[in-house]
This record gives sequence, structure tokens and C-alpha cells, in this order.
Amino acid sequence: MSFWGIWPRIFDPFFTTKPADEGSGWGREIVKKSVEKHSGKIEVTSVIGQRTCMVLIPIAV
Repeated sequence: MSFWGIWPRIFDPFFTTKPADEGSGWGREIVKKSVEKHSGKIEVTSVIGQRTCMVLIPIAV
């Protein structure tokens, strides 16, 4: 399955592209909730051969 086929689900709990005995699928969900708790956001971009995730968290002043 291509990245674009899985893109809408990458932050769903239990979603993983690994075999059943490798990983639980919680990693991205935990990161997403932690970032949102701090008023941040995650930006994901993809071009052929390169995917980038950027975590943006505002600086407290």
C-alpha cells in the first residue's frame, strides 16, 4: 500500500504497517496527543523518496 493510501490513518490508535508481532501502533497516537496538549501541531509532507514530519510547539513567553 502506498503512503497516500495510508495517510488518513497514520495517527489512528493501533495503526501500524509493521507485522503483527512488531509494535503496538501507539507511538504516533501518543506523540500527537502530547503535541496537541501543548498547543502544537504536526505537519507531514511527502514527495517521491522523502517524507518529513515536523513537530511545532509554541514557545512560552
